[in-house]
Amino acid sequence: MKITRKRAKKLLEVLEKEKEKIRKENEESEDSYPYEKWERERKEIVDRLQDLPDLVEEAASQIEVDRPNRGRKQKLDPAQKTMLFLFARLTQKSNRDMEAILSLLGPVFDVDVSYKTIERLYSDDEVKMVLHNLFLLLINKADISGDCSGDGTGYSLQTGKHYRSESEKNGDKYRHVFRLVDLKTGMYIGYGYSNKSEKQAFRKALKFVKKHNIPFHKVRLDKNYSNKKNLKELGEEIEACVLPKKNLSNFGYEWHKILNKIKENPYKYLKDYFKRELSETYFGADKERFGRKITQRREDRRKTASFATAILHNLFTIRLPPP
Repeated sequence: MKITRKRAKKLLEVLEKEKEKIRKENEESEDSYPYEKWERERKEIVDRLQDLPDLVEEAASQIEVDRPNRGRKQKLDPAQKTMLFLFARLTQKSNRDMEAILSLLGPVFDVDVSYKTIERLYSDDEVKMVLHNLFLLLINKADISGDCSGDGTGYSLQTGKHYRSESEKNGDKYRHVFRLVDLKTGMYIGYGYSNKSEKQAFRKALKFVKKHNIPFHKVRLDKNYSNKKNLKELGEEIEACVLPKKNLSNFGYEWHKILNKIKENPYKYLKDYFKRELSETYFGADKERFGRKITQRREDRRKTASFATAILHNLFTIRLPPP
């Protein structure tokens, strides 16, 4: 059946009614949390962390390091520098606090570094390459489904700023990220960073996934990405699950497919769409655990700090899909 503007408008009205129905169902739901299953899955995190040194070594072995024969010999090799960097990010301590901690742990771990050494790790090319390889190794070892949710958020460069309420007024005080999360595993499979906009970060995340041939066939996005341009950027091979804006008037081939899907079963479509809330849940959890603010002053170091959050998320994530 051809979708006309009149039919599209009626579909939007049906969707609004189904939204209310789903909201009430969620409010009335009293399903208990599966604690036993969570405890079993938690062991995966322990195994992942125990394997981390070996994974970092493997990631480091994939890079080629061309160092000059002359000059001062580096204290740490690429794997050691990366482990130190991840430890610093996980503790959320300042570089000077980390220096104090490492002065205590130095005899145990055979490491003696200053706070300046820690800060330089954020712009160290070897560390950045190892982190990149580590991100891909973690994904390759997971059973990625390619059924995803995607969303963007921002990190403040100042204390006490809230991204959603102030980003439009003070965009230069935030840095934008876009992450694609696999619904089955809870892993971030695509990542983009931008000092300009969420949309630019979105395009970088798509480019990353496609460049590395990561499984990706479906994505749920909010209304900010429901325009024809963004749908085309996804490509025909990616199924987009989005909701139309209320002023939808000019829709092409991409929206005809989506509206026909909605027409088949509006309730089922909305239930599927609301799985995108996992992205928002993870953003909140990541900021709570790994920090809401980027303290680095150099732009390249800010990007590395943000990427580290995606890696730490993949190390600690547990996904218990709803029944």
